[in-house]
Amino acid sequence: MRPNRLPPVPQPTARLQQLTLIAAARVSACRTTSSQQITDIVRVTVDDEVDTTTFRAIVAEVGGTAGR
Repeated sequence: MRPNRLPPVPQPTARLQQLTLIAAARVSACRTTSSQQITDIVRVTVDDEVDTTTFRAIVAEVGGTAGR
């Protein structure tokens, strides 16, 4: 049986957008607004695919949408 995986994304910016959307969906599903939980969810989602600055930007963006 083939594992459920997303198709490859050709461009780095598209991958970054994809990671951000996945992290936002996970935060939304958990219904959390705790900054620590949001950081943990983003950390698991990006799994060393981005640098520290990009990681912080994703956390800030996802954290901003968590309160909505």
